[in-house]
Amino acid sequence: MSPAPDERERIRAAIDRILNGVPEHSNGALTVVALAQEAGVPRNALTQRHLDLKNDFYARVRARGQIPDSEARLRKQVVKLKELRAQDAQELRQLRADRQNLVQVVNQLTLENHWLREALAQPTGHVRALSVRPAPENT
Repeated sequence: MSPAPDERERIRAAIDRILNGVPEHSNGALTVVALAQEAGVPRNALTQRHLDLKNDFYARVRARGQIPDSEARLRKQVVKLKELRAQDAQELRQLRADRQNLVQVVNQLTLENHWLREALAQPTGHVRALSVRPAPENT
């Protein structure tokens, strides 16, 4: 499908309408999607055929001191991801500390188990094995 002959002019007019705050066919967001909708062209017209107009749109948005909506969303996402990364780092530190404590407990229990087995093996030991009773059935 070939582009309409007036496609570039429609895109330029749509840029002006959006930047002047008077969109006619879109919500006026500072995005390629809204620009394409405003100009009545497919989005890929801006991302493939008319990259210069898309780049000009974003340059004019930035020149006004505004941030394109897509960039604002990405910035919020970056902040959230940094917070999640900090939480993950804290959790990882805690898990590492917990692991070290668990290793110490396992070593202590292994040593105590060894001592008890040695005491049980001694004929004069004061340790005696307890008989294991079966658990009562639930009726």
